[in-house]
Amino acid sequence: MTRLMVPKTYKLYIGGKFPRSESGRTYEVTTKKGAFLANASLASRKDARDAVVAARAAVSGWSGATGYNRGQVLYRIAELLEGRREQFVDELMATESLSKSAATTQVDTAIDAWVWYAGWADKYVQVAGNGNPVSGPSTPEPSGVIAIIAPQDSSSLLGLVSVIAPALVSGNTVVVVAHQSAPLSAISLSEVLATSDVPGGVVNILTGSPAEIAPWLASHADVNGLDLAGAE
Repeated sequence: MTRLMVPKTYKLYIGGKFPRSESGRTYEVTTKKGAFLANASLASRKDARDAVVAARAAVSGWSGATGYNRGQVLYRIAELLEGRREQFVDELMATESLSKSAATTQVDTAIDAWVWYAGWADKYVQVAGNGNPVSGPSTPEPSGVIAIIAPQDSSSLLGLVSVIAPALVSGNTVVVVAHQSAPLSAISLSEVLATSDVPGGVVNILTGSPAEIAPWLASHADVNGLDLAGAE
């Protein structure tokens, strides 16, 4: 018997939960050849505002954690990503038309990146800090909420990890707009984060149009940094 395909409609990831866009808007995610894969939420400025509020509320807890604790949390992300390795490979093959070998390399590199940053979490202060005999020791401090536009012209998974992980290491919380045409890896990563030890609000992932959301994020009073991450 032929089964009826059940189209997937993915949600946003805000404050550790998976809400629909308040606007009710979605857009189609397709293969490079135009075949339908899923529907993704088209985030609005209201969704972005909710994400910033969630990120702001999570700053004190995340920045107040020890570097060792943050490292353990980041390492747990790597463990869970490893467990869903084949899913991420399949998604990259579908959305970016990669060969299985190329997709596997991207996923393995992303997993290794989480492990690498986990190792730096309790070391970067010693490396980046310094002792001044006049003013006393200087240690780096987190900026707070960082808004990020994930790279739009490179790997949707590795590009996303490369901008989120370094922000988390130093105790920042993030609001990130995923790769617009290939958001499935970001959506799956949000599911990994939700089942890991990452506190709700530390990472908030929006799907949709960077051109629509970025200007609003850049002007928000609670956003202490905006990283366009090479986005066009």
